[in-house]
Amino acid sequence: MKLYYSPGACSLSPHIVLREAGLAFEPVMAPTKTHKLQDGTDYYSINPLGYVPMLELDDGTRLREGPAIVQYIADQAPNKNLAPANGTLPRYRLQEWLTFIGTEIHKSFSPLFNPNMPDEGKQIYRDRIANRFAFVDKELAGKQYLMGDHFTVADAYLYTVSRWAKPMNIDLSAYPNLVAYQERVGARPAVQEALKAEKLS
Repeated sequence: MKLYYSPGACSLSPHIVLREAGLAFEPVMAPTKTHKLQDGTDYYSINPLGYVPMLELDDGTRLREGPAIVQYIADQAPNKNLAPANGTLPRYRLQEWLTFIGTEIHKSFSPLFNPNMPDEGKQIYRDRIANRFAFVDKELAGKQYLMGDHFTVADAYLYTVSRWAKPMNIDLSAYPNLVAYQERVGARPAVQEALKAEKLS
């Protein structure tokens, strides 16, 4: 398998999950600014949408969209318990979290990375992110991870997007459960490996 990624982008989530799953893969850097691979290939010729992550399977099949990719990876290593079994209520709870993180947190950060977005507009999204992090902080009370005591693919995604708070100057000190969670997830060996591989630590 090949994982097309850009350092620190949302592709860090499936990168972490691949390492948690212990699956063999080739990381291929596809910088979001240049859209050029290291060999000069135009990334748009591989993914017409131009963004990461994208997972290319051994047979050439390509999967886009992080929440779909991480569930696929989890299902290739069921013994790692990175996602509940398909068809169960816990699996739908996992999908609930993946959707929430993707639509309510991830996409709320997007305008903050846009240099053309006026400050007034950015403040609207900062307020939304603060509201969503307050919700997550309450949900994490008394729990190790989003789904309880066991790490899942949703944790890889939340950890990835919550890391963006620092470069965007969003103070997380009001969310002690989230801060402790970030430290807990960040200390996992697979997470450390992914951060090191992307030169983020």
